[in-house]
Amino acid sequence: MRASDKAGEALLAVTDLSAGYGGMPVLRDVSLEVRHGEILALVGSNGAGKTTLLRALSRMIASDGGIRFAGRDLAPMTPDEVFGAGLVQVPEGRQLFDRMTVEDNLLMGAYRRADQASVRGDLERMYALFPRLGERRRQLAGSMSGGEQQMCAMARGLMAKPQLLMIDEMSLGLAPVIVEQLMEVLATIRTEGVTVLLVEQDIHLALSGADRGYVMETGAIVHGGDAKALIDDPAVRKAYLGL
Repeated sequence: MRASDKAGEALLAVTDLSAGYGGMPVLRDVSLEVRHGEILALVGSNGAGKTTLLRALSRMIASDGGIRFAGRDLAPMTPDEVFGAGLVQVPEGRQLFDRMTVEDNLLMGAYRRADQASVRGDLERMYALFPRLGERRRQLAGSMSGGEQQMCAMARGLMAKPQLLMIDEMSLGLAPVIVEQLMEVLATIRTEGVTVLLVEQDIHLALSGADRGYVMETGAIVHGGDAKALIDDPAVRKAYLGL
């Protein structure tokens, strides 16, 4: 089945998911789905539980409830197995290898791939998507600006050939012009078959570039639906957009 044939189907289905740290609950009965070929926004204020949800999906923390991805149960998997299945996270704060070059960071994203013959072609594709990285391919990643580091983190994730790319706080601390460029990249990779879960505190930014969205508050989903409808929802506008 081609990616276009799957449009509208659930790639990731989360059902009644609960998780926390050291016996302290953070997530409470979270249910959501990410559909093939869409950009889904998961938005909410700092401390709402968004990053905890991503950690549970990546199997970095234990959880109760159901997680199915591409028809497979993720619950018994290790983080490396989840990564290998095509669910790839770009973490908050980028977490690059600062003393490695840009190119070596990108190649780290492909460490699990067996199709080494096509890795070089994908590397050049990343430089086409992010021209600034091509200019700095031999530069140490830690010496770049915050926006360039975010580009590098996203390109590293894409080098893993994900089915679903989960990006945590992409816009944090970045200039609007850089964020606009990154949003354009998301629109491009979506046309190439990569599904995107964008996790953001900047609610207007995320919903403006998404197909659908969920609003999270104190560990639970409190709103969900079409992204434009959420932006226009009076309760969302008052609580999160100050309108």
